[in-house]
Amino acid sequence: MARVKTARITRKKHKKVLKQAKGYFGAKSYRFRNANQAVLKSLSYAYVGRKDKKSDFRKLWITRINAAARMNGTTYSKMIAGLKKANVNINRKMLADLAVNDMKAFEEIANIAKNA
Repeated sequence: MARVKTARITRKKHKKVLKQAKGYFGAKSYRFRNANQAVLKSLSYAYVGRKDKKSDFRKLWITRINAAARMNGTTYSKMIAGLKKANVNINRKMLADLAVNDMKAFEEIANIAKNA
C-alpha cells in the first residue's frame, strides 16, 4: 500500500489558522500551537458575542424608550401595557428610533398609550 504524505494538507491548515491569528500579541500570531488555541477561543467568544448582542440592543432600546416615556409623563411598563391595550403593534427597536429621531411622533404614541 502506498504511503500517504500529508505535508501539503498540514501546511495549508497551519497557514489558514495563522492567517486568522494575524495581529494577535506575541507568539500567538506566528506559532501554530499557540495560534490554534487562541483562534479556537476567539471563535467561541465571537459566537457567544453574536448571541449577547441581541440582548444588549434590547436593553439599549428599553432604556431609550423609558427615558423618552418619562419625558412624556409615563413609564416604560405603563406605556408598553397601554400600547398592548390599544392594539398598537410597534416593536421596541422602532419605538427607540422614534424616541431618538422623531420626538413628536413618539409623543403621539405615548398619548395613545396613556389614553388606552
